[in-house]
Amino acid sequence: MAFFRPPNSASGPAKQQLNRQPPLTLTSPQMVAEHVPCTLHNSILPPDVACRLFYEMLHRSRDWKQNKWWLFDRVVASPHRTAFFVRTEPSEDMKEAAQYWYNGRKTDPPPQFPPAMEEACQIVERVVNEEMRERKRYPLEWGGYPCEEDEEPEIWRANVAASNCYAGAKESVGFHSDQLTNLGPYPTIASLSLGVGRIFRLREVIPTDEKDKRAARTYNIPLKHNSLVIMHASCQEMYKHCVPVQNTIDIFHPPFPPPPDLVEEDADGRLSDSSNARINITFRFYRPDFRSQTIPKCKCNVPCILRPDMKNRYEEAPESSQDASRSLVAKYWWTCYAGAQNEGKGCGYWKVMDVQAEGRGPFVGDVSTSRPP
Repeated sequence: MAFFRPPNSASGPAKQQLNRQPPLTLTSPQMVAEHVPCTLHNSILPPDVACRLFYEMLHRSRDWKQNKWWLFDRVVASPHRTAFFVRTEPSEDMKEAAQYWYNGRKTDPPPQFPPAMEEACQIVERVVNEEMRERKRYPLEWGGYPCEEDEEPEIWRANVAASNCYAGAKESVGFHSDQLTNLGPYPTIASLSLGVGRIFRLREVIPTDEKDKRAARTYNIPLKHNSLVIMHASCQEMYKHCVPVQNTIDIFHPPFPPPPDLVEEDADGRLSDSSNARINITFRFYRPDFRSQTIPKCKCNVPCILRPDMKNRYEEAPESSQDASRSLVAKYWWTCYAGAQNEGKGCGYWKVMDVQAEGRGPFVGDVSTSRPP
């Protein structure tokens, strides 16, 4: 009766066992730069500025909301609170951008950077531009604003900031890559951490043609108060990141007292003692060639979101080339996002992004090879 039994897997060809490496904790800026497309800067801000900004954001965070969206026929909420800021008086374009930061929900006009955030942003902006001038740049990155011959080009401007509050060890965010809708391809994102130290985790998305050859490795970056992680171009195309739940955290004791106006409003003195919260501010450059009015709409008449093709991101070198390596290419598509709010019901629309037909740019390099097939 052996023919009634399913074949024994042991008798078939043995499946190759992948060499799965344990998570690696990156404890120094040198280790971070070696293993992932990020850089780490400790003590990035003057200590008094970092403390002032922490107090300001912690105070404001009491009014921040959880992001909510439809998933598998039910509404889910992010396990942390979030807010959206713009650097100048919010235009209609930025009001729409803020609405879609909150998954398409109607919102009040986003607030401008408070003074402490503006002060921090100027420091972060300088560091990001210095690094971008030194590192390899990809053809589809923003080409920069025009400048005089004797001036250093300003490549990256932080015109918006998304701020998150993680209160306690259990508030978190799962693995994701950031939406590129207004950021465009190969964005640079600067993530500032204030308050309680938490783990920032990255994991590469393995390309489809390599999934049987190698396994993804997890990298943990412990982020202390007043540290900055810069996620450089290609990070959103190759990696997903998260802030995981932790068993324990060390309570943060601010080294400076809170501003007098916040002490008056917090009569219980909560801001002056200690905190279990991490405030994260991600400074972002919303590109002018990806402003909200230029984003295509799906059949639901809702602006699409832009996603990279993370699993098919390489092209082979031509046979005539002496270089046998593969190059990272740009493959992106616009896809329906109505399902996040429309009771989970979208139209299934998607199309490949064509930067030339859509009039995007200027870019760093030649984008003629980025046309869809």
